Amino acid sequence: MSAWVLPDHIADVLPSEARHIEELRRGLLDTARSYGYELVMPPLLEYLESLLTGTGEALNLQTFKLVDQISGRSLGLRADMTQQVARIDAHLLNRQGVTRLCYCGPVLHATQDRPRASREPLQFGAEIYGHAGPEADVEALSLALACVQGAGVTGFTVDLGDVRIVRSLLAGVMVDASVLQKVHAALAAKDATGLAALTKSFPQTAREGLQALLQLYGDVSVLDEAEKALARTPGTLHVLQHLKWFATQFPQANLTFDLADVRGYSYYSGTRFAVYAPGASDALVRGGRYDEVGAVFGRNRPAAGFSLDIKQLVSVVPSRPLRAAIRAPWGNDAQLSQAIAQLRSQGETVVCVLPGHESEVDEFDCDRALVPSAGQWVVQAI
Repeated sequence: MSAWVLPDHIADVLPSEARHIEELRRGLLDTARSYGYELVMPPLLEYLESLLTGTGEALNLQTFKLVDQISGRSLGLRADMTQQVARIDAHLLNRQGVTRLCYCGPVLHATQDRPRASREPLQFGAEIYGHAGPEADVEALSLALACVQGAGVTGFTVDLGDVRIVRSLLAGVMVDASVLQKVHAALAAKDATGLAALTKSFPQTAREGLQALLQLYGDVSVLDEAEKALARTPGTLHVLQHLKWFATQFPQANLTFDLADVRGYSYYSGTRFAVYAPGASDALVRGGRYDEVGAVFGRNRPAAGFSLDIKQLVSVVPSRPLRAAIRAPWGNDAQLSQAIAQLRSQGETVVCVLPGHESEVDEFDCDRALVPSAGQWVVQAI
């Protein structure tokens, strides 16, 4: 095998895409900061028991594992940063009020989590801790939409749901965990035949309610249909009314609802949302409420937030124009060096052409040149 061959679904990022990714990263962090979110930088690896405890258990098969040569303990390369940020909130900050945190960094996946996905996503996310009210859910989605709009995404759709609907239907149903997992998979796949087989021993109300969910997707009118279909299930009316109120907070967004979509059911505890855009094979953004995320760290604080992969985001937004630059000759002339330094201090990009070479750069638009004129170095349009 050639020494330059990389593992499957791992790739170098070349200049054009790298520049775009970095510009998006800076923009996302600036947007989060404008909402009052503080940046944290969790480590790339941790002890396995920290990464995979609580809600992190779902990431077991996605986590690369190795042995720490110092302690002999098992380590994991993070597959998601949300669990780490919850640990920071619980133990390192330990604040009593509302805490807003954001993060951005690479994560590693042992397998792909969607078709054509990189196994080394660049994850950006934001979390708000300490507020149990729906205002935190609204803020999380508001920030998510500000981020995708700021990145240049257009024509996107926001899909809403709430895991408490399925939990209400399954309340009191004694079922093996493996069967429960298959039920959730059948709901997500809209598999009516498979769902019927899995739930044939369930109480009638639960069985009929779960089947009804397979048809409850579409615009906001779905919530009215759900109120009728699930009228006999305690707890669902309150959740449906909450979703109606939540929808009114985003009058300009293109909203859809899918009450059978329970992806992340072991993770989310309430409202969940996903942002879809043309050209993306899966959701650009996933988020919602996950109050139990910090429980294993001793602080079961209310929490809401979202995350996205910047490498996926860059594939669906318009390419950006090349950065304007100034071409300058290479030389030892003191005035030339001073002129170049002054231009760079003003924020200009100055590319020096080395002897025997033309300007061999593809990522800059050298639309001007630094040339001698009347004993001085001046910038002229090319």
